[in-house]
Amino acid sequence: MIQVELSRIIINERSDKQVIVLKEKEGPRAFPIVISIYEAMAIDRGVKELRTPRPLTHDLICLILKSLDVKLERVIVCDLRNDTFYAKLMLLRGEESLEVDSRPSDAIALAVLQGAPIFVEEKVLGAISQTPESDFPPEEPPPEQTP
Repeated sequence: MIQVELSRIIINERSDKQVIVLKEKEGPRAFPIVISIYEAMAIDRGVKELRTPRPLTHDLICLILKSLDVKLERVIVCDLRNDTFYAKLMLLRGEESLEVDSRPSDAIALAVLQGAPIFVEEKVLGAISQTPESDFPPEEPPPEQTP
């Protein structure tokens, strides 16, 4: 497994598809994952440490994990099939390890909120284009605001 970090969040409010970029912590490879605006905003809020007055879905999951005394140990992007990424939440409850299937976008949102590390299976990293992050398109500027 290769440890990666969230490198970029590309939010385009004019599109249903948003992009996050994961990059090797100790290497040049990076790859994009297309996600929805909801997960992109949750990840962005987590990175910026912004809190909402009431818990949103990913905040609620974090609160549930805490109340059950379960720790998110790590997230693993474990597979790529038919252009779809798959992920697992690796949880700890006392000495017991638990594995939960997850969409990568939800798993990464939880990892950001919980400060948990993110890993990618080598077979996944080997199957995708291994592009340096500088080759990805720049973030789009926000749309101009009219008074």
